[in-house]
Amino acid sequence: MEIKDMQAFYAIVEEGNISHAAIRLNVAQPALSRQMKRLETSLGIKLFERGSRRIRLTDAGMLLYSRVKHILGMVDGTMRELVDIGTGVAGTIKLGTITSSGAMLIPELVAEYTKKYPMVTFQVWEGDGARVLELLDSHIVEIAITRTQVDNASYESIILPDEPLVLAMHTSFCEGSEDDEYIHITELADKPLIVPLRWRTSFMNHCQKENFEPNILSVSDSQIQNMLWTQRGIGISLVPLSARSLMQSKDIVFKHLREAEIYTHTVVSWLKNRTMSSSSQHFIKMFREKYVK
Repeated sequence: MEIKDMQAFYAIVEEGNISHAAIRLNVAQPALSRQMKRLETSLGIKLFERGSRRIRLTDAGMLLYSRVKHILGMVDGTMRELVDIGTGVAGTIKLGTITSSGAMLIPELVAEYTKKYPMVTFQVWEGDGARVLELLDSHIVEIAITRTQVDNASYESIILPDEPLVLAMHTSFCEGSEDDEYIHITELADKPLIVPLRWRTSFMNHCQKENFEPNILSVSDSQIQNMLWTQRGIGISLVPLSARSLMQSKDIVFKHLREAEIYTHTVVSWLKNRTMSSSSQHFIKMFREKYVK
């Protein structure tokens, strides 16, 4: 049984007679009658009780009507879903992100996006920059958010403006200088430091220029863990300036390095040779509008 047979049968039952159903379907009444006779012949059963001005269904016709009503509802629903996905109104956005950039940029953007596209869902993977780009190359995610420079031959990308790294510290490390926005790198000589792996070499070089070996307590790219250690007063963390939004505590202060500023930036990437879903295209468009000046 073809969909067009189901649609014709359903219209006849709903309209109550063939002539009204023919008008609804925009076909000739004799052609619609022949279509129903072919359907009965192919099924080997009678669907209609003939001889009545209004259509009456046999028991088999009643069963078919209940099934066809359900099937056509599923077909219509599926078509609407396919259109929604094709236009980006529905679907799933698959994101890969490092902790720092993802935690600072994504929540506010997702909040705005879901207001506009409430039927879109998200799958989010988190890892270091190399791992996130592996997920992108493997087509597990469509969009990667990292602080890693990418190859322009393989990826499309949005690069956000540079931001400085700053020192996040518990007030117990400030020794009365909470209001000072800057700190000399030499003041860190005896302090326990928490340094992300990707910036360890650059930070060490600055320390060596000032002729001291820093007391690095931990080298970790787990930004969440670094921030938790900072809030507990375990050590002083080197973090992007935008991390202030994640550590809103009266006991935490942020200081710029006066002589040794280190910069970083966020990179949003997607593969050049891959067709991106419409929902992800809308996400990139909204990202540009919100963050790219």
